[in-house]
Amino acid sequence: MLILAAVLAILVYGLIAPMLGALLPTYGLTGDQEGTLAMVQALGLVLASLAAGPVIDKRGNKSALVVGLLLVAGSLFAAPNAGSFAGLLAVYFILGIGGGIVVTGANALVGAVEPTRRGSALNFLNLFFGLGGILTTYAASHLFTPVTLCYSIATLTVIVLAVNIATKMPAGEIGFRLSELPTLLSNPALLLLSFFLFLYVACEVGMWNWLNSYLLSRNFDPGRAGSVVSYGFAFGLLVGRLIISRVLLRVPSVVVIFFAAILIAITTFIMLRLESQAAITIAVFCAGLSMAPVFPTTLAITGDTFQRGVATAMGVVITCGWIGLAVSSPIIGHIKNASSLRNALLVIPGCALIMILVSLALRASVRRPVMAA
Repeated sequence: MLILAAVLAILVYGLIAPMLGALLPTYGLTGDQEGTLAMVQALGLVLASLAAGPVIDKRGNKSALVVGLLLVAGSLFAAPNAGSFAGLLAVYFILGIGGGIVVTGANALVGAVEPTRRGSALNFLNLFFGLGGILTTYAASHLFTPVTLCYSIATLTVIVLAVNIATKMPAGEIGFRLSELPTLLSNPALLLLSFFLFLYVACEVGMWNWLNSYLLSRNFDPGRAGSVVSYGFAFGLLVGRLIISRVLLRVPSVVVIFFAAILIAITTFIMLRLESQAAITIAVFCAGLSMAPVFPTTLAITGDTFQRGVATAMGVVITCGWIGLAVSSPIIGHIKNASSLRNALLVIPGCALIMILVSLALRASVRRPVMAA
C-alpha cells in the first residue's frame, strides 16, 4: 500500500508537470509573459521543496503528501476560472507549491521503504512520472479542452488524496533536530548534488515547457506536436527509467549520471539543428531516454550519501532543481523574444555540458556516507 500511494502521488505530478507546456500556446501570451509564468510556478516548487524536507523528517510523509495533493486539486479546480494573466500566475504558483510537496514526499517515502536499492526503486517510481506526462500531453492534444483537462486531473488527484489518507506511513525520523541543518547544508557533496540538479531541471522542465511551442515553430501541426511530446519525450523518459532501474543494480549511480549528461548534451543539440520532422521526432525520443535516469538517480545518490536528515537533504537538492527552472525560464523567454525559440533552447545543451563537469566532481565527493551532524 505504501508503494501504491507513492506511485499514485508521482503519477499526479507527472500529470501536472506538462500542463503548462501543453496549455501555453492557448493562453496567447508574449515570450516574456510565458517565461514569467514558468518562473512563478518554479518559485512555488522552490518554496515547497525547501519546507517539505524538514517537515517529513520530523512528522513523516503523510502530512506532506496530503497537503500537497490538496493544493494540486484546489489549483486545478480554480484554473479554468483564472480570468487574467494575474489569475494564471496565482494558479500556477499554488500548483507549483503542491507539486513540490508531492515530489519530495513521494520520493522520500520510496527511498525510506527501499533503502538498500534506492536508485532502482526511485527510477521505477519515476517512470510513472513519464506515464503521467504521456497521458496529459496526449489528452491535451487529442481528447480534452483545457477546461476538461484541468477538471479531470483535479478529480483524479482527489482520488489519490483519499488513497494517501487511508495509507499508514512511516513516522518522522526519531532524534533528527533542526539544529543539524547548518552542518547538512554546508556539506560539499550536498552542494554538488544541488548544483547538478539545478542544471538538470533547467534541461528537463525546459523541454516540458517549451517543446510543444518549438515543434509548432518548426511547422508541426498542433496534434502531431502534442504526440511528439507524449510519444517522443515522455515515452522516452518512461522507457529509460524502466531500463535504468535494472541497470542500477549493477552500475554505480555516479557513472550513470555522467554518461546521461553527455547524451543529453548531444541529443538536445542535435534536436535543435535538425530540419526533418521525422528526424526531430527521433531526437526528441532519444533526449527523453538520455534524461530518464538523472532526476531519480540524483535523489538516490543523495539518500545513499546522508545517513540522517535524508528527506531534508532530498528537499534541498530538489529545491535547487526548481531554482534552475526559475532562473532558466525567463532567460529562455527573453532570448525567444530577442532572437528565436530555437536559439533560446540552446540553454538546454549548454546546461548539460556543465553537468558533465559537475558529475566528475561528484564521483570523488559521494564515495562515503556522511552524517548530518
